[in-house]
Amino acid sequence: MYDLDFDRRSLLAALGAGGLLAGCTTRPPPKATGPASLDTGRLANGFPALASRAHPAIFGFGVALLDPGVAWVSDRTARFPLQSVFKAFLAATALAQVDTGQMKLSEPVVITDQDLAPGESAIARAWPGAGHTLPLPTVDLIALAVQRSDNTAADVLMKRLGGPAAVTAWLRAKGVADISIDRYETQLQPDLAGMGPFQVSWVDPRAWQAARDAVPSEAREAATARYLADPRDTATLPASLDFLTRLASGELLAPASTRLLLRLMTDSLPGAHRLKAGLPPGAVIAHKTGTAATDLGLTPATNDIGLVTLENGRRFALAAYLAGATATEAARDSLIADAARLAASCVS
Repeated sequence: MYDLDFDRRSLLAALGAGGLLAGCTTRPPPKATGPASLDTGRLANGFPALASRAHPAIFGFGVALLDPGVAWVSDRTARFPLQSVFKAFLAATALAQVDTGQMKLSEPVVITDQDLAPGESAIARAWPGAGHTLPLPTVDLIALAVQRSDNTAADVLMKRLGGPAAVTAWLRAKGVADISIDRYETQLQPDLAGMGPFQVSWVDPRAWQAARDAVPSEAREAATARYLADPRDTATLPASLDFLTRLASGELLAPASTRLLLRLMTDSLPGAHRLKAGLPPGAVIAHKTGTAATDLGLTPATNDIGLVTLENGRRFALAAYLAGATATEAARDSLIADAARLAASCVS
């Protein structure tokens, strides 16, 4: 039964928010004058230094103008693990169902103990204990997944949509190829660490770490290597840019849903030191990050994709994927910021 002492207002209070959509950016982007251009030669010449800094990690980076559709990518075919970048695709799929009347933003989805996921989750942190349930409107699940990268919200929303395959199928139906969503967070995260099937007790970060550390280091290293070679839950650079440019042009969602998703991505909390940090003053980015936990000195994925609007109105998409890094978080973030700085200098 629904516990009246643990309702949506209690959750929002625990999150320190008066409402998940409060404060979202609403101002329209400025209008650019004249056609945009992208200096692909300068990108090609500047990228090798960034790739060298990333070694032994693999760094993938891409830039695409929205108009006239010019793009540059460091690698057209390599697949990169997404981590929480997938939540942008998940949110778009959910909003597409809202557009077609299959779901309503106000529709409550009931969360139970069994729905809690490991890793980042404001819902799990605010959960009062076993036996509680919480109905949250779909719009809150979307907002939590995009703005706060909430794993529980993402898994619950994905289950409501029909599972990971439903997200991939929607992307394919929209003509976005080479993005594959295959697992829930409760499947992917244990797989990455070489752990067994997910246990609800692992929602507690201390219990999760203890269970992970109980796996021999050799087994964890092998699991990470398998993860980095696995085509599941991955995307290519061209596909990521294709999704962003189609989203911005209104090809994927109805106007209201497009505006909502871009608002949420603009006000997303993670990633302040990645793409956003490399952009010039006055620039705005609607983006989604993805980050794997560091274990045994290796961070399998450090990512950020987004739509940039410069102060002069120029708009372009960026995709940055860093796989298998041994560098510190600050160094990884700095690399992605410098890639954004290079890209911005090539757009005119």
